[in-house]
Amino acid sequence: MSATAPHPGPSPIRRPLAAAALLAALVSLVFGLLLAGAGPASAHAALTGSDPADGAVVDTAPKEVTLSFSEAIAVGDDSIRVLDPSGKRADTDTEPKDLSEGSTVRYGVALHSGLPDGTYTVAWQAISADSHPISGAFTFSIGAPSDTTVALPSQEAGGGPVGVVYDIARYAAYGGFVLLVGGSAFVLVCWRGGATALPMQRLVVRGWLALTAATLVMLLLRNPYTGSGKFADAFDLAGLQSVLDTKPGAALVSRLLLLGAAALFIAVLFGTYARREDEREKKDLTFGLAVGGGVVATGIAATWAMSEHASTGIQANIAMPVDVLHLLAVAAWLGGLASLLVALYRTPDIGSAAVRRFSAVAFGSVVVLAATGIYQSWRQVGSWSALTGTRYGQLLILKVALIAVLLAVAWFSRRWTGRLTDSAVASEEASEEEPESESESVSADPDPERAAQLARQRAALTATKKKRIRDADPQRSGLRRSVLAEAAVAVVLLALTTMLTSTEPGRTEEEAAGGTPSASAPAAGGPVNLKMPFDTGGQNGKGTVRIDIEPGRTGSNDLHVWIDGSDGKPMDVPELKLALTLESKDIGPLPVVPDRLAEGHWSASAVQIPMAGDWKIDVTVRTSDIDQVTIDKNAKIG
Repeated sequence: MSATAPHPGPSPIRRPLAAAALLAALVSLVFGLLLAGAGPASAHAALTGSDPADGAVVDTAPKEVTLSFSEAIAVGDDSIRVLDPSGKRADTDTEPKDLSEGSTVRYGVALHSGLPDGTYTVAWQAISADSHPISGAFTFSIGAPSDTTVALPSQEAGGGPVGVVYDIARYAAYGGFVLLVGGSAFVLVCWRGGATALPMQRLVVRGWLALTAATLVMLLLRNPYTGSGKFADAFDLAGLQSVLDTKPGAALVSRLLLLGAAALFIAVLFGTYARREDEREKKDLTFGLAVGGGVVATGIAATWAMSEHASTGIQANIAMPVDVLHLLAVAAWLGGLASLLVALYRTPDIGSAAVRRFSAVAFGSVVVLAATGIYQSWRQVGSWSALTGTRYGQLLILKVALIAVLLAVAWFSRRWTGRLTDSAVASEEASEEEPESESESVSADPDPERAAQLARQRAALTATKKKRIRDADPQRSGLRRSVLAEAAVAVVLLALTTMLTSTEPGRTEEEAAGGTPSASAPAAGGPVNLKMPFDTGGQNGKGTVRIDIEPGRTGSNDLHVWIDGSDGKPMDVPELKLALTLESKDIGPLPVVPDRLAEGHWSASAVQIPMAGDWKIDVTVRTSDIDQVTIDKNAKIG
């Protein structure tokens, strides 16, 4: 008999349609929220400015080099190095000085006195508040640019073979968490009989082993991952101690401690709980295991939330518990899916009631995932440009597409579930009934060795019958195929999620694009030309201000101002002042007082613009002792 998809009745189809409608509404809401935007968020710190600026040429040697960042960072010895044209150290400090004030994050290193002219390279490396290493380099020149023997680093922090192994361990940790938490929840909530099934026990234990091993690997590789990039430094005790003093290191150690409690939970679940036969005692133990296991699972999920993207940026107090809920929902859905797959293929005893219970759990998990995913997407992306123009946004689009595929396959699984019955199970139980005479003959056999051999043969024959009957059931065969397809998509989805956790969020990538680039090339930009009419209200108080800013990028710029009277001729005024403000970043106003060059012409050189953005330029013109006006206009710089 060939297996064909059954025609669902009213009850099975109602839920899929509701799920599809909910998914469509949630997807629409996601993109609506993305368009709404929000205030600045931080995750993966970005270099927003430096003094001297990237590519700047200064007349005299500065006393220090300072770097500004978009969020708090962790620095150590040699986090900022300044190298002269021959490659020798030009700075005097091994550990950068913290020059931060208020919301401004700034670090600096002092330079040797009497530095010769030439091009200097600034190489920096730090750890952002979301635990990811960041690095970059840029150049500035004293006197005039020169040749330099310093080669800018081609490998980013966290890259290379160490980075590859660390990312693999990160994926294994997520996979282990999903199997451990999802498998345990499947046994307690959906199929309590699974506590005695060896395949289910193996699945959960392997999840625990994978998570424990991956956590140990990440803890050992944390020092080279954020530093040298050499495997040998994994066993540097001083480096390991420094890791333990950081937020990610503390999170990994906490995870290991919680995994010790998880081992005790597993021992009780598949030991004492599995052997209990009294229903009242088993119910009480189920409640205790659910509460204890929930606390441990929440704690393990919190080790990610408290040390990665959710722990920094806007609304961190909301983002961390939301991230915990997201991880738990992922585990309940995907881990339960893996458990169902194992149960369908390896254990013939799972009944339709257990499958339906998991279907309800999966539906609830999808609702939680959609709600928390909307919030996370808004927080980490925040705009259409970041969604479509950054790697994080593009990966997020791919993730949403994979979830849509997974839900489509799950819809077919729900159709099979709607027609699933326990007729095959009943047939299996009937097939296990043995004629009384045969049973008595085995028991009466005086040879114990022969009796044991006959018992093994009988068990093998019964297992073969069970498998044949199970495989002949079209509903179960169809369900197994659709669940297998779900699991295959879930594996790819989990890998994509792991990539997202190690990718710079779209919102921050756009912020970084507005700051000083990490490469040595100057920031892109173009000359800015503005024309603003003014009227101070007094006699001869009308005119026009023309402003040119060149080269119109971050760093050092030349600013020229011309004032023309109402007759179009150059016009002198007693006082002229300018101020630059980047309101989106709360930078400024930065005052600029130009010098008079000629009638109606003022100029200011080396005007420092710390980062790209939509700058508001305020111009104050005074035409007499009492007649004055301030006008403004916005201009994109950088």
